[in-house]
Amino acid sequence: MGMENTGTEHPIDIVVAWVNGEDPILKKKRMRYLNQNEDSVPPGAAPTRFHSLNEIEYCVLSIFKFAPFVRKVFIVTDQQNPEIDEVVKRYFPNRLQDVSIVDHTEIFRGYEEFLPTFNSICISNMLWRIKGLADHFVYFNDDIFLLRPVQPTDWFIDQKPVLRGKWRFPPYERLLWDSLKEGVKRIFAPESKNERVASFQVNQWNAAQQLGFTFRYFRSGHTPLAMRKTTLEKYFTAHPERLKKNISFRFRNYVQFNTVALANHLEIKTGNKNHKTSQALYLQPHNRGKEYVAFKFNRALREENLLFICVQSLDLATHEDQEAVLQRMKSILELQ
Repeated sequence: MGMENTGTEHPIDIVVAWVNGEDPILKKKRMRYLNQNEDSVPPGAAPTRFHSLNEIEYCVLSIFKFAPFVRKVFIVTDQQNPEIDEVVKRYFPNRLQDVSIVDHTEIFRGYEEFLPTFNSICISNMLWRIKGLADHFVYFNDDIFLLRPVQPTDWFIDQKPVLRGKWRFPPYERLLWDSLKEGVKRIFAPESKNERVASFQVNQWNAAQQLGFTFRYFRSGHTPLAMRKTTLEKYFTAHPERLKKNISFRFRNYVQFNTVALANHLEIKTGNKNHKTSQALYLQPHNRGKEYVAFKFNRALREENLLFICVQSLDLATHEDQEAVLQRMKSILELQ
């Protein structure tokens, strides 16, 4: 196997959450759980949350190209198949057996009443239950790609995860504004069932607060996030009721706690001081003007400190911008 699959003493696996929201079966399932009588779609159910443009192919190829030490890639889906065998076989034929498709039914075994779920927080809560997952794993969304070679120490140092993010004050302004809005709605539109829009930062703050952090929290961004399976397993085994409550929301909800933030703050409590910035470039090509994609990718190539790129809501971009992003990824990955 050579360098490709160094089954080191502490192997590192990758877990990628993937969904094809255009799949008619999944769409039908999703619509069944959206209350048809309501005026609005719950904030966590916006269609762009479920779109896919085969970004998963570039995500997996970038892992095999720039992180050849990775042992296995687990792609977590809801009775779907991203069908990346052909492309992996073409560029990394000896890694084909290192890609596994994991269905939600596997990780939710014993918790079937919470399926189907359309909620990335619930799915990430259960990743530690993937069969055969290494203790050291890195969580990706399918819109995150590697830009250049990474080392195991970019994710784990002395067997402890590298926590990527920054210390922040709690999102008091957001919390205050949200409760004011809710109060006004209650007075002027008591019949309205509009719920608060789930917030990435509030969901992270909820995790930190749950673990006793009061004046600040460690906020991570859209970047590959390293975790230890045993950290989550230990916590959820000790707090089964917290797990159950958190996975009970079909769509992302304001009151939930974010899994990575939970893992990060548990690590911090045990003295983990492996802290780094995200080292990710964030790209959202929707409504950005002509030169945006080229400008961002030129910066990605120029700044060697950037290891990762996150391309959000590519489905909302123009066809031209979608093509530009995919062409640039092909060039970085040297795909013919």
